[in-house]
Amino acid sequence: MNRSVQTPIRLVVVDDHILFREGLAAIIRSGSNIEVVGQAGSVREAVEVVRSLSPDIVLMDFGLPDGTGAEATRAILKEQPECKIVFITMSEEDDDLFAAIRSGAKGYLLKNMHPQKLIAALRSVQDGESALSRSMTMRVMEELSHTTRPAYPAEITLTRREIDVLRAIAAGHSNMEIANRLFITENTVKYHVHSILEKLNLPDRKEAATYARQHGLIQ
Repeated sequence: MNRSVQTPIRLVVVDDHILFREGLAAIIRSGSNIEVVGQAGSVREAVEVVRSLSPDIVLMDFGLPDGTGAEATRAILKEQPECKIVFITMSEEDDDLFAAIRSGAKGYLLKNMHPQKLIAALRSVQDGESALSRSMTMRVMEELSHTTRPAYPAEITLTRREIDVLRAIAAGHSNMEIANRLFITENTVKYHVHSILEKLNLPDRKEAATYARQHGLIQ
């Protein structure tokens, strides 16, 4: 029989805003076969709670006080690869969407969606499907359609936001300055810097700046 109908889905909610977290948990509990077994408000708490409770699904916000949901997802899946992560966030940034997908998430939903659609999406994910908000699905399709666009060598692997961060690093800006220039959090900048160094196999920011200059990413 269908597991999502017969057995409650065990869910953990991760969001740093406790009012949203509690409200979401209350909505999910009412009239659905989804059991909210735990909550967390940071990357560290998320990893610990999932390790302790082994839920079926984690509803994950992207921006957290001590990092990003993508970082939490990678840490969780490293320990429990069978766990399914679904992002629920206000962010419609392409880079956040693709960072979530690359981290291993099964879905990316926006917080303005109807509660019943959220519950249906969670059931679909439990049954082995993915869950993307309609606008996010269009972003993915648009990104895939850009395969013929001429690119710098770095653009083969880096997202547009990571290239912006790389250019700012090459210009000598600090993480806080980059955050202010790009209207993102400092934690998000740190995540992008780590991702840039990892993708380009570079040891530090100095080498990243040299790479950017050598490949024409900055005048």
